[in-house]
Amino acid sequence: MSDLLSDEEIERRLPEGWERDGDEIVRTFEFDSYLEGVGFAAGAGGLAEEAFHHPKMTVEWREVEVRLTTHDAGGITENDTDLAARFNELAD
Repeated sequence: MSDLLSDEEIERRLPEGWERDGDEIVRTFEFDSYLEGVGFAAGAGGLAEEAFHHPKMTVEWREVEVRLTTHDAGGITENDTDLAARFNELAD
């Protein structure tokens, strides 16, 4: 199990565009079309599976909200911030 990050570590490690929401980090990615969002969600799902870390993703018209937390640790860990950074790379 990964160790929880301190508030200061979370703030320092939080990738661009992400915000803290309690014990989760969250970002809404915006796209030009619904299908671009679906494609992003599929790619993000593949990255998550590789990392064996499974976020909550909500696909809507031209938006995908992603929420990350490490359930077995009870909050935000390095696994969350690392996967968030990989999702940012995927979206670029």
